[in-house]
Amino acid sequence: MSYAATAALQAAVYEALRGSTPLHDLVGDAIYDAMPVAAPTGTYVALGPEEVRDAGDMTAAGANHDFVVSVLSGSDEASGFGSIKAAAVAVSDALEAAEIGLSRGHLVALWFLRARARRAENGAGRRVDLTFRARIDLG
Repeated sequence: MSYAATAALQAAVYEALRGSTPLHDLVGDAIYDAMPVAAPTGTYVALGPEEVRDAGDMTAAGANHDFVVSVLSGSDEASGFGSIKAAAVAVSDALEAAEIGLSRGHLVALWFLRARARRAENGAGRRVDLTFRARIDLG
């Protein structure tokens, strides 16, 4: 197993999202690798948790990275789920269409696993958590 490509994957996903014109049209620059101290207003995107499992074989080290990208709306946004679902579609489209190169390792495949839409913890905001899997070889 190797966790060696995790930073490279995170940076590449962040850049792919920042470079998506349709996503930018929906959320502007509100795409965060690290959340700001004060919660943003409006709809925004945040990279979230990651779980990594060994996927190496006899020829090379490798891993499956399951990572979450969240689309959230603050309590100031009363438009329901519509705007964040549109942004979630743009996130999914951006990652599925991107030719992602890594600074370490080789991205073999990237695919969508699941999504969960729900009210945020305080009940006023909304969130969609999209989970993707990246298969990375290090050989």
